[in-house]
Amino acid sequence: MTARIIDGKAVARKLRAEYGARVEQLASRHGVRPGLAVILVGDNAASRVYVRNKVRACEEIGIRSELIALPADAPEAVLLAEIDRLNADSGTHGILVQLPLPGHIAMRRVLERISVDKDVDGFHLYNVGGLMTGTTVFPPCTPFGVQKLLEHERVEIAGRNVVVVGASNIVGKPTAMMLMQKDATVCICHKLTRDLAQFTLLADILVVAAGVPNLIVPQMVRTGAVVIDVGINRLADGSITGDVDFAGVSRKASLISPVPGGVGPMTVTMLLFNTLRSAERGVGIVDETDGLLAGI
Repeated sequence: MTARIIDGKAVARKLRAEYGARVEQLASRHGVRPGLAVILVGDNAASRVYVRNKVRACEEIGIRSELIALPADAPEAVLLAEIDRLNADSGTHGILVQLPLPGHIAMRRVLERISVDKDVDGFHLYNVGGLMTGTTVFPPCTPFGVQKLLEHERVEIAGRNVVVVGASNIVGKPTAMMLMQKDATVCICHKLTRDLAQFTLLADILVVAAGVPNLIVPQMVRTGAVVIDVGINRLADGSITGDVDFAGVSRKASLISPVPGGVGPMTVTMLLFNTLRSAERGVGIVDETDGLLAGI
């Protein structure tokens, strides 16, 4: 068996075209153009790249973006005041604080300061808690991207065994909760899981977000499984690889996402969607059929 490769770049392009049309429709019918504010604290090189990609993606589909750059030694109070300003700004529909933050700033306090109605990263306690009940306003972008990829590939989720490797608050846990809402039977594995293979071999759908290069090898994967690799690891030679032995596992899986070019493009795309959805909600357009609640 040779797996079919899930082209995350192509899926992202298709979705961005659809969202771009909705952005223009919102602007023409309601005079509202979605606005995303991105706050960058410090001069982390990787963060600068991520922020630049997000700003460029906004421009691509007509979302207005605002970049607020603060120095690394900016007091927490200054950052919180900036968030308060954006919360009160009717032209700002989404607020994103790029992580990680400098050590003197309490991340949780910052994330909780963002209005739930503008928390397009999906990290506010309300949105995190909503994953348990299926009432999240804005799902976190990477897990949302995983779910969208599965939807696009018409992968049946209900009744399937899903194994998530990695228990982070950003990817692993919310991915598990979101797929459980789709009636999957979900198991979460983590760094202390003993005999990881005994769990991964049961997976119809295997989602790997552990941050360990080539952690998943062919003998750990059931023949015909769907494998979603969320890992992004930079090797000594500067190349990027995932958490899955792509070449080997491709010979056993039915579908597999590559790294790069799989989940990565979807993360930014779902940020755009959440920002658009926030603006639509602001004018009374609430269509749960394209959100978390109704089986996207």
